[in-house]
Amino acid sequence: MTRVAIVGGGMAGLVAAHHLRRQDSGCDVEVFEASSRCGGLIRTERVDGYLLEHGADMFATQPDAALRLCESLGIADRLILPQPGTRGAAIVDRGRVLRVPDGFVLMRATRLLPMLTTPLLSLRGKLRLAMEGLVRPRPEDQEDESIESFVVRRMGREVLDRIVQPLVGGIYTGDVKKLSMAATMGQFLKMESESGSLCRATFARRRSGVDSTERTSAGARYEQFRSLPGGLQELLDALQESLPAESLRTGQRVTRLESAAGGWRLWGDAEANGGDWGEFDHVVLALPAALSARLLGDLAPDVAQRLRGIVAASSAVVALGVRESDIARPVDIAGFVVPLRERRPILAASFTSDKFAGRAPAGEKLIRVFFGGELQREWLERDDEELIRIAREQLAELIGLGGPPRLARVIRWNDAMPQYRVGHLQRVREIEAGLAAHAGLHLIGNSLHGVGIAPTVLAAERVATRILTESASALPG
Repeated sequence: MTRVAIVGGGMAGLVAAHHLRRQDSGCDVEVFEASSRCGGLIRTERVDGYLLEHGADMFATQPDAALRLCESLGIADRLILPQPGTRGAAIVDRGRVLRVPDGFVLMRATRLLPMLTTPLLSLRGKLRLAMEGLVRPRPEDQEDESIESFVVRRMGREVLDRIVQPLVGGIYTGDVKKLSMAATMGQFLKMESESGSLCRATFARRRSGVDSTERTSAGARYEQFRSLPGGLQELLDALQESLPAESLRTGQRVTRLESAAGGWRLWGDAEANGGDWGEFDHVVLALPAALSARLLGDLAPDVAQRLRGIVAASSAVVALGVRESDIARPVDIAGFVVPLRERRPILAASFTSDKFAGRAPAGEKLIRVFFGGELQREWLERDDEELIRIAREQLAELIGLGGPPRLARVIRWNDAMPQYRVGHLQRVREIEAGLAAHAGLHLIGNSLHGVGIAPTVLAAERVATRILTESASALPG
């Protein structure tokens, strides 16, 4: 029987364990989680009639790995779409909450008229954007560039500062001057490479009919996301229920990894067995980059060094449950993002109860306000009461929120958002090449191949498939 140890019981680790166990593979899988619960950044809590997500509140349908996971768990029929009234995103501009132009998705305009009439751009900014189709594509042999470099080169500084920077910042909580275009927005690089410009790529996609969803979106394609009635905790619960209870070892921190004859030996801080968890044929590190680097420091120092180069940003979320009647200027959007140029202490706000049904009592709203990220770390030094006060002040200015909240909760995530800086894909290739020299050792998690749930699930599924293939090939006969 093939023994597999998965170090880390977050989404990636649980998915890998599920895929290894769901087939009659003959794999004995154990998941070691240092904290008292599995799930990592995903957690749903019911508080006073509110359904509060501590981390992500939905997952993308592309890649379709998360959808396929739900099918394999038997919960696909419980998936829910965003509410029909979800009307895209908005951007704060000089104190106003303005809708992202219809048809503009992240950094590409699929409709001309909304871009020509939006108050987010000056006439000069609109003219510069209109010239995008005339900008020559970058040389094929050019190395990775930052998001800032790509957007300014193709669409101008205004489009970056007033639209793209806040939209991308809302996803990665990062610095567009450092974030890798290839690692975060590679689909737009591909459009430029294949069509010569985003404009020509858009015309081609329109003729083929593949832009129908984008043309009705504003900033985010919410119809391409899903959740569950009980929040993403339902997905976590289903994953854990698919595994034998004895295979989930919570409260068990792995402190040392050693090579052994034909495999690997794990050591932890548990008193049982003197901390020796025995030998395994495969070890899957489903941890943040810094923690994986710590375990690999002596075994694979080059890999550990490259992992340490993947930094992570911290954030705080202020969840406010408020009465709808206390909002003087309600907005028909799923949330808004805040450009750095606005010099405000918050990154974004999400109207969670407007996106999905069942998130707040009737007549009330659940709003999540985001602080911190790569460029506004100083706000995370404030205590919870101060962050709640600031969040209420900002919402009072922007949407006219008044009255005391019925719910006020602060959720902090330290070093939770990996920053895919310029050169990230090359770094990942070097990490994986270094690991190839250590048979049976694998890395998964959001530090490498994507920060969302869907890419994390896909990467975990691929590693599980690789382990099953290698285990099958090792069988006699």
